[in-house]
Amino acid sequence: MTSESRKIRWGILGPGTIAKAFAGGVAHSHTGTLVAIGARNPGKSGLAENFPGARILDGYEALLADPNVDAVYISTPHPSHAEWAIKAAEAGKHVLCEKPMGLTAFEADAMIHAARKAGTFLGEAFMYRLHPQTAKLVELVRSGAIGEVRMVKSSFGFAMPDFMPEHRLYANDLAGGGILDVGGYPVSMARLIAGAALGKPFAEPDKVVGAAHLGQSGVDEWASALLHFPSGIVAEVSCGISLAQDNVLRILGTKGLIEVTDFWYAAGREGGTGQIRIIRPGGEEVVEVREDRWLYAFEADAAGEAILAGKQEFAWPGMGWADSLGNLRVLDKWRAAIGLEYGIEKPERRVNTISGRRLRSGGTTIPKREIPGLPRPASCLALGFEDFRTFSSGMILLDAYFEAGGNVFDTAYIYGSGYTETLLGQWLKNRGVREQAVVIGKGAHTPLCYPDVIGKQLTQSLDRLQADHVDVYFMHRDDPDVPVDEFVDAMDREVRAGRIRGPFGGSNWTRERMDEAIAYAERTGKQKPGALSNNFSLAEMLVPIWPGCVTSSSDEWKAWLTARQMPNFAWSSQGRGFFTGRAGRDQRDNEELVRVWYSEKNFGRRDRAIELANRLGKSPIHVALAYVLAQPFPSVPLIGPRTLDELDDSLQALDIALSPDDIAWLDGGSDQHPARRTG
Repeated sequence: MTSESRKIRWGILGPGTIAKAFAGGVAHSHTGTLVAIGARNPGKSGLAENFPGARILDGYEALLADPNVDAVYISTPHPSHAEWAIKAAEAGKHVLCEKPMGLTAFEADAMIHAARKAGTFLGEAFMYRLHPQTAKLVELVRSGAIGEVRMVKSSFGFAMPDFMPEHRLYANDLAGGGILDVGGYPVSMARLIAGAALGKPFAEPDKVVGAAHLGQSGVDEWASALLHFPSGIVAEVSCGISLAQDNVLRILGTKGLIEVTDFWYAAGREGGTGQIRIIRPGGEEVVEVREDRWLYAFEADAAGEAILAGKQEFAWPGMGWADSLGNLRVLDKWRAAIGLEYGIEKPERRVNTISGRRLRSGGTTIPKREIPGLPRPASCLALGFEDFRTFSSGMILLDAYFEAGGNVFDTAYIYGSGYTETLLGQWLKNRGVREQAVVIGKGAHTPLCYPDVIGKQLTQSLDRLQADHVDVYFMHRDDPDVPVDEFVDAMDREVRAGRIRGPFGGSNWTRERMDEAIAYAERTGKQKPGALSNNFSLAEMLVPIWPGCVTSSSDEWKAWLTARQMPNFAWSSQGRGFFTGRAGRDQRDNEELVRVWYSEKNFGRRDRAIELANRLGKSPIHVALAYVLAQPFPSVPLIGPRTLDELDDSLQALDIALSPDDIAWLDGGSDQHPARRTG
């Protein structure tokens, strides 16, 4: 962008009806000008007339490669929003993306992650949020014009002429239906009003209950949801593409009612006068909001002003990143409640990464190491992923971890009632990387901690994983009342059957039982336990987090692990928040942290981790993870990031190289102060 013009040069990716409306907004904006259109069919009639003055480019890639385009408005069908927003950020382009930002909050998070890394702007185009009428509504709520808000009712529904399977609104492959197309409007307004009632930018519901009619193509043709907010406010929202609704926003308070018709159009597409009706027991008042500017000019200017100011997201009342994520989380729950998963989200259709590319192998950000008994090198960080419940959500993190060089995946028979194993199996098959992966399986969890369940559970696990073996196997708990030889025999049988093709051992086993198991195997010629999965961290667990858990962070354990050179796949390796701002000597609101980690010895370790982190320009949790990685025995921390930002944050620990003196100082406060070491 030239310093003389100081105008944002916009390109539109995907010319359609809504793109034409945005083009009109740019033409009436103060900050922008439309310079180019990226079209899959540049010869399509009407493009020059609908987008006057804009160069028509052949394809979306051409638009992103154009050096004379500063910002891109994405108005393609929903399923391609994430791909092109990420590619635009990687090309250094600012992005205004039509709602919904992504199909899910997980997709939106990946888009935000790409923008954050690129230093570019990303905004979701809810045009009504930038109009003065919306600000006036918030002002009325905050001023107590209708007393305390108790309920919000809102709908956005219309009736298409007929069922048209080829139309994007009915097309399953284009994520049609009402919830994603228009349901976000009443949801975003309800969250805005619930927040305004509390003096906050927005509020998040703690309960979402939904219902819908799924039509012939499997999309929601009409749907409703109830949102309950912690403050007690209840919102009723509805939408539809096959059912016309009254489309009135109603805000019910203890002293009156506010009504706004078609709130998303505010004063009109091309300006006009909007009306806010306030109905009280004593009469009715109409507040008029006169605005001559075009509706879509407000979002164009809000985006332009943010870009010119070097901001990466909308200022309130625009939809900032946290607001967009919160809105999509509600839509995710609404869809989950009605069982709506689009065909485009299922494994057989999700063959590429979120950015539309094939999965890449050979990443080196996460180093690999040899683990005795494993047929292939294992990444120094293992990934656990219990939070995901759909393939399309989980693949984003799995892809990113693998492309960074990660190949160790931690699962268990009981995780997510089996869905974690199912998701991993789908991903490994879909991506064709089973032979590059190290899969950890776990079974025999309390109360079914018996030798005879190991084979039965492993059969189910392998079925979920779509595999014939796991690479590492752990008994998830121990039962000291059962002779250890029976457990070793059961695991050895699976080794001989080829269903465990690497080391096995115990998760949450004591040294005494491990020693006994190893001795038995050596006497009888069975495969001996060759790995452990116990808690290990810079902070020593004082009492078990959960019944049956075992920590290996004591001096005695460290000596045993070192002498045995026993690989330990360490869970809760960063102290479950002890090395973050959630913990502190004067912070006692988190019962688990206080009960499990609070001791003066641990706080001393935390103090030293903070000191070293400050020297290195890192965070204490990075130091804590580096401590686990730098042990004098094979130590593989299990990490459980939920987002790409959290994954990248964990990877920062890999920049820290700790010496034995550093380890001793962090652990016990020896006189040897750590040198500045990175890289």
